[in-house]
Amino acid sequence: MSNAGQPMFGTALDELGAVLARVDGDRIDAACKLLAEARQIVAYGCGREALQVKGFAMRLYHLGLPVSVVGDMTAPPVGQGDVFLVSSGPGETATVLTLMRIALEAGATVLLLTAQVGGSAASLADFTLLIPAQTMASDQGAQKTSVLPMGSVFEGALFLMFEIMVLKLRDMTAASPEAMRARHTNME
Repeated sequence: MSNAGQPMFGTALDELGAVLARVDGDRIDAACKLLAEARQIVAYGCGREALQVKGFAMRLYHLGLPVSVVGDMTAPPVGQGDVFLVSSGPGETATVLTLMRIALEAGATVLLLTAQVGGSAASLADFTLLIPAQTMASDQGAQKTSVLPMGSVFEGALFLMFEIMVLKLRDMTAASPEAMRARHTNME
């Protein structure tokens, strides 16, 4: 068995660790508080970010929080007291910007995860959680900082950050591991 890929694993893990080390822990706690206190949470992301957001939404459901994903047939309208959790690494995704405006007009709080605090999405958001990683907006030329392609570092950092947020939310909501497991689907 060859271990030719092993140095790449180390590099990728080091890059993810460096990104997560720069995420503000107080902002993570504040984002968790927003989610824990929301009347309902509606989540959205584009492309591969959507996969991470959907995985997080599943865990929010396991925690017993009222959550849905934009595009699902059971997604409710958002309004006052709700949190629209949205990811846009590059900060300029047209669909994200449109949905943020809709959520804001309806009175929801917009919680944005992004790598671009100077982007259009950040200027609209009520609360921004910065994940300082390479995205599709910064994966070429002198801006390129990762061995991984396109937005992979941002997407990987999202996954790990969401898992830490699940642990923090589990403590905030006093959800037991047994209760979480009991909410897991039996339709697999």
